[in-house]
Amino acid sequence: MLAALGFETMDQLIDATVPTSVRDNEPLRLTDLPGPMAEHELLDHLRELAGRNRVVTSMIGQGYYGTHTPAVIQRNVLENPAWYTAYTPYQPEISQGRLETLLNFQTMIGELTGFPLANASLLDEATAAAEAMTMARRTSKVTGDRFMVHHDTHPQTIAVLRTRAEPIGVEIVVGEVVGGIDAASPDPFDGCFGVLLSLPTSSGAMPDWRSTIDQAHAAGAVVVVATDLLACVLATPPGQLGADIAIGSSQRFGVPMGFGGPHAAFIATSDALARSLPGRLVGVSTDTEAVSYTHLTLPTIYSV
Repeated sequence: MLAALGFETMDQLIDATVPTSVRDNEPLRLTDLPGPMAEHELLDHLRELAGRNRVVTSMIGQGYYGTHTPAVIQRNVLENPAWYTAYTPYQPEISQGRLETLLNFQTMIGELTGFPLANASLLDEATAAAEAMTMARRTSKVTGDRFMVHHDTHPQTIAVLRTRAEPIGVEIVVGEVVGGIDAASPDPFDGCFGVLLSLPTSSGAMPDWRSTIDQAHAAGAVVVVATDLLACVLATPPGQLGADIAIGSSQRFGVPMGFGGPHAAFIATSDALARSLPGRLVGVSTDTEAVSYTHLTLPTIYSV
């Protein structure tokens, strides 16, 4: 790693990357530690340290948004004790509350994206795109190794796709998908096992992908649509456009940006692809007495 970065020693790498303003060149000695503090003193000290941070408005965009969650929603919905409190001291019922929250998440994703099935959950949108790519490769009958990505896709998503694709022998083709890879070809999507579209795109456009999806399906490709959950509230969702898989992130629903994640991403799909869906899948069973039980279905497949 040092050779690839152009350094001979770890010290050279640290000198080039870690600012001197945050470095301590003296060895740590027990005598240098401050004296003990009471709990309230320590909290005051931590607040003083946190107060030195310079809080600015993030303008990163591209799938990451500053959010505000009202306290009444945070406490009574997200932090509702029913999700994490045992009914009795001797039963681990917190697991049941967790399953309920995951089921609610899946239900919300399915209803917004127009698919009957969703998992819970993945790291971020880029990771979900990479999982959808490998899922498309497992389920497509096309023998080619090309995965087509629309050029107006978030750059971090394209970067993660390329990283995941390299060791498994997938060729990422980024370009204008309208008309396929080669508009002059009789079969524009020839050799593509999958296609990734965005709705909305990284620049905010809202294309009508119906004809492109039909064209990709005619070539045997699996169509993945990266979408925004709030956009699905007003626009036609991917499931109703004819796509096979929808991916995205729920970060804009109040999940803090957290320096990059995790952001509770998702993959939603049809029942036909259920056994290739990665991640957790919470389901509901009904017994002979018409009593419903929420349970965790083990992950079906983990891609490499």
